[in-house]
Amino acid sequence: LHFSTQEGILFFYHIKGLQYEMKICADILQPISSLIFSPDYSVLLLVTDQGTVYTYKPAHSGEAVKLLDTCSSCFLAADFLAPGNKYCVSVTISGEVQVWFLEDGTCLSKLYLEIEV
Repeated sequence: LHFSTQEGILFFYHIKGLQYEMKICADILQPISSLIFSPDYSVLLLVTDQGTVYTYKPAHSGEAVKLLDTCSSCFLAADFLAPGNKYCVSVTISGEVQVWFLEDGTCLSKLYLEIEV
């Protein structure tokens, strides 16, 4: 079980029967608004209240890596483009939908909805 706190800390609870073990995975110092796993569960996207998107790879137990930062408007949400986990899509408050390459955060495509989301 992965969950986050308002302080921006990502936790992992390993639960087995009535026993559990808690581990702090990452501290990004910003409140996390959503957590989204890739279809194969190898990458976790963390979207913050300030509009920043981080990636975290549970199998590697490393730090969360900043992928996308607020540009013209805060990111409201992000999700993986299936199949696979090479690309993600995001939407901003201003109605901009973007497709990103997860490996380096390159923006591949943009679509303006011409309405606030």
